[in-house]
Amino acid sequence: MSLVYHITTRNAALKARQSGVYHPASLMREGFIHFSQRRQILDVANAFYRGQRKLVLLEIETERLKAELRHEPPIHPANSSTLPASSSLFPHLYGPLNMDAVVNMIDFPCGADGLFTLPPSLS
Repeated sequence: MSLVYHITTRNAALKARQSGVYHPASLMREGFIHFSQRRQILDVANAFYRGQRKLVLLEIETERLKAELRHEPPIHPANSSTLPASSSLFPHLYGPLNMDAVVNMIDFPCGADGLFTLPPSLS
């Protein structure tokens, strides 16, 4: 079983769970949904979500995805900080996320300093 992760708000995840499909703004704006491998979560969270509250990690089983998943060099959203230079490939989903591929929704709070650490279930 291969897993990837997506950071989103609890409200967005709950709405998607009700409808069965997740359509974040990045899908319309960039044509895909940004995912991370487990080892990439903290770099992404601390670069793009620092200090944000009420976030969750969606843990996604790739074999259940209906849209195409590609592993590509990082593509940074406009008007955001960038990750450290990396040769790592990031998973990108080219279509909506079918919520039946989400096997776990994990609370992802930041610390008092605004930085994230991996939840105990992923450590």
